[in-house]
Amino acid sequence: MTKTDDFAFMDATAQAELVRKKEIQPIELVDEAIKRIERLNPTLNAVVTPIYELARERAKGALPDGPFRGVPFLLKDILAPYKGVPMTLGSRLLRNLVPDHDSELVLRLKRAGLIILGRTNVPEFGLLPTTEPALFGPCRNPWKTDRSPGGSSGGSASAVAAGMVPMAHGNDGGGSIRIPASCCGLFGLKPTRARNPLGPDFGECWGGFVAEHALTRSVRDSAALLDATSGPDLGDPYWAPPPERPFIEEVGSEPGSLRIAFTTKAPSGVQIHGDCLEAVVETAKLCADLGHEVEEVSLAVETDFEKLTEAFTVIVAAGTASILKMLQATRDQVEPMSWALYEMGSRLDAADYVLATQTLHGVSRKISQLFVHRDVFMTPVLAEPPVPLGTFDSPPDNPLQPFDRSIRYLPFTPLCNVTGQPAMSVPLFWNKEGLPIGTHFMAGFGEEATLIRLASQLEQARPWAHRRPPVRA
Repeated sequence: MTKTDDFAFMDATAQAELVRKKEIQPIELVDEAIKRIERLNPTLNAVVTPIYELARERAKGALPDGPFRGVPFLLKDILAPYKGVPMTLGSRLLRNLVPDHDSELVLRLKRAGLIILGRTNVPEFGLLPTTEPALFGPCRNPWKTDRSPGGSSGGSASAVAAGMVPMAHGNDGGGSIRIPASCCGLFGLKPTRARNPLGPDFGECWGGFVAEHALTRSVRDSAALLDATSGPDLGDPYWAPPPERPFIEEVGSEPGSLRIAFTTKAPSGVQIHGDCLEAVVETAKLCADLGHEVEEVSLAVETDFEKLTEAFTVIVAAGTASILKMLQATRDQVEPMSWALYEMGSRLDAADYVLATQTLHGVSRKISQLFVHRDVFMTPVLAEPPVPLGTFDSPPDNPLQPFDRSIRYLPFTPLCNVTGQPAMSVPLFWNKEGLPIGTHFMAGFGEEATLIRLASQLEQARPWAHRRPPVRA
């Protein structure tokens, strides 16, 4: 019998294998995960809605024979409704919302055999690259508790990094899987647009920016989970190109000599922190040593970046306004930045939205040209290492300052939400403060297989599974 202490940093694939071999029962995995959450959560504030009794009931019952049968899991507190479980979107406005149905993604997670233990902390409406909602208070980074774990999937990242669960749900509308993966030393893959379903409530979110998936410790967990959840759902407006074979078969497969371009210059012109530059330069050298063709080039969207940012803001403001209009929200029910985006979105008209969409499509076509003669493009994930909590607070006289600050923090990740391309953050570098700094990789539309093969090779060449944060199980 495996010692229960070993579960904390065992990946989901290994835990599922123990269940398959009948060396452990699902209820034992669940009970141990609950103990870890109860011990760590007072420090990290990662889990905001525990559903332990529901999880125990499910663990004792007949579980589907999926790839992750009996493995504990957490849902981000935005999108992915779970019938009968509160879902607040990190907002006081929705503190009493209890969905009456499961999303298609949640149904697929359940069919994979996962046992959901609760919901994780998020910024209000997922709008910021940190996780500090007024409703629940800040989530903390287990590598340094005065630092942000990133956002908007910060609660999920903090929980996985600390060893509460082996993987957790995330979604990504401007980097919200990749940002916390970088901040917390995890693997974070944003799939191709519409690879995972958003139904039945949505066909797309934020004009197609939002993608669903997870934060994981291992590449193989991410690949196997994507196999379990991906594919079109009834009524989807569009879907991603089908993969040639299961994603799990790409793990450990030879990637060949990839043509990898990289840049250390932000298209916005913002100064990139030296630690983030060092991470990219080191990774470029590692890729060259592994036999890939590596060259430094420009992203070729510098002249379009201001227009791109303006258009991106239009889509986000319009999306925020639509939510608050539908819910008939008032100023006192939401945070200052959310209300400021609502006011901005309410001033837009249909022509503004269409023009913004056309601008983003134009930039997408330009970025897609980068992949005609290259397989992968590499950049920093963020312009800075994990920032102190409070960095994105709203001053009374400028409620949109956190949004503007986000643009400086995120010069790269939103590009793939605009284009719909897959992208990933890979944890290959820790700075002198002991903080993780991910490296960002983008591939062509529908080319998750390329990223998974490369990530698996990098994971083998420079493993990260042995690294443990100071706050851990």
